[in-house]
Amino acid sequence: MVEAIKPLAKSTARSGGAAGLGGFGALFDPKAAGFKDPILVATTDGVGTKLKVAIDAGKHDTVGIDLVAMCVNDLVVQGAEPLFFLDYFATGKLDVKAGTAIVAGIAEGCRQAGCALVGGETAEMPGMYAKGDYDLAGFSVGAAERGSLLPSEDLKAGDVLLGLASSGVHSNGYSLVRRIVERGGLSYDAPAPFAPGKTLGEALLEPTRIYVKSTLAAIRAGTVKAMAHITGGGLIENVPRVLPEGVVAQIDGTAWTMPEVFKWLAKEGGVADHEMARTFNCGIGMVVVVDAAKAAEATRILTEHGETVFTIGSLRARQGDEAQSQVTF
Repeated sequence: MVEAIKPLAKSTARSGGAAGLGGFGALFDPKAAGFKDPILVATTDGVGTKLKVAIDAGKHDTVGIDLVAMCVNDLVVQGAEPLFFLDYFATGKLDVKAGTAIVAGIAEGCRQAGCALVGGETAEMPGMYAKGDYDLAGFSVGAAERGSLLPSEDLKAGDVLLGLASSGVHSNGYSLVRRIVERGGLSYDAPAPFAPGKTLGEALLEPTRIYVKSTLAAIRAGTVKAMAHITGGGLIENVPRVLPEGVVAQIDGTAWTMPEVFKWLAKEGGVADHEMARTFNCGIGMVVVVDAAKAAEATRILTEHGETVFTIGSLRARQGDEAQSQVTF
């Protein structure tokens, strides 16, 4: 398997470090990557029980993209450019075909993010995992010039919230997704009720969108004050993580059309609006906070880099101890 994935890693090489496998450690030179006085930013994450959908559907080529996305999207919200990535892949007995497909997805995610896949660990652990089961963890390091980290300190009432469209459920809420599928007596190889031409498994395994290159362009143009990656906790719990105490994010849930997969989950599972907004991204994978005067410029840059952008609300003064993210549908 190592021989099979060496060219995949090599395809992710970038300035600052070679991407190759076989050594005991990997080196990276931030100066060669163009940084003068960098602050390093590190993240780690997994794909969660979306892996069970991949295993049950027998489709392993996209969860690697999810793994990279969950890490690098967390780096870029702090203004950092992802530099390199490492993965941890554990299974009971190695299936070379499935393992290679997984790493191919990781390499694709790294190419989308512009970071190098510099190493990883493949662990066979008999007795720890049932036949066919595996787990993934990812680790990424990025950098930003000193003094340029996000969020900025000038967030204020009147700042505009831009929402970047998600590609689907991304990588959160799959315990609930799987329960809805199970209770509905559905099969992952059956036609998806909400996505014509796809099986349910294919539709639910749509990989997490990687927002790195588009948002870095907007950040470097000086148009971004803060960003929130909408992961577990949804729009309710993630946006407040980047806000100062004195403001509230007022989000208008009617400002974008909720993708069909979320409509289906809400209806099939009987999930209330608030619980949807607390569990899923509901169609918005990244929230970008900008000054009102720069909203048009930020929207132009993000759109030119392939994002679908919605103006979804604004910041207002906080009253008492109210929740810092208010979503109305």
